[in-house]
Amino acid sequence: MEACEKKEDAKEKIGRLGIRALSDKELLMLLIQNGSRTRSLEEISSDVLALLDRKSSIMFSELSAINGLSNAKASIIAASLELGRRRIAKQSVQIKSPEDVYNSIRHYSDRSQEHLIVVALNGAHEIIYTETVTVGLVNMTIVHPREVFSNAIEKRASAIIIAHNHPSGRLNPSSEDIDMTRKIVKAGSVLGISVLDHLIISSAGYLSFKAKGLI
Repeated sequence: MEACEKKEDAKEKIGRLGIRALSDKELLMLLIQNGSRTRSLEEISSDVLALLDRKSSIMFSELSAINGLSNAKASIIAASLELGRRRIAKQSVQIKSPEDVYNSIRHYSDRSQEHLIVVALNGAHEIIYTETVTVGLVNMTIVHPREVFSNAIEKRASAIIIAHNHPSGRLNPSSEDIDMTRKIVKAGSVLGISVLDHLIISSAGYLSFKAKGLI
């Protein structure tokens, strides 16, 4: 009964505010529709979301291995992801401002743990990929540059933009955020991959390190 009410709430929200107003979890709940005999819809959706946050490319076998997610529902999610990938591939997203970055990653704003995100760009500043590098770090200074740049090197990115969410909603950077940013910028200069900006995001908006003169 609870799952049905949540599904109706999401549909009403679409009617009032449009599909973009839904969180990632709400979108997944609409796709999955109901829970299993042992797990609620919200629990299953949370597991799928955690998998999506950890990996930029998801295999069907990884989805179907989630407890409570049937092969049929895993197929629906896999098909939705592939359709989205194909549509996005037809129109490259070019980054011209911090707002462009924020609009492409704002769905991470509602996460209850900090996510460090890398947006990799080609020479035309078009997005090559977006990935979550770490989840749940309390002290951002322990992030190692190799985690940030490993895929950027492999995919020959010309530049990256890093971002992380503040679950508290506050947008002011901590001293650890600033130190971590300087370390990443320094590593990027050695590798020949420019770090163009660092965004702190929340449901309230974003803060750009570049705009604030911090990078």
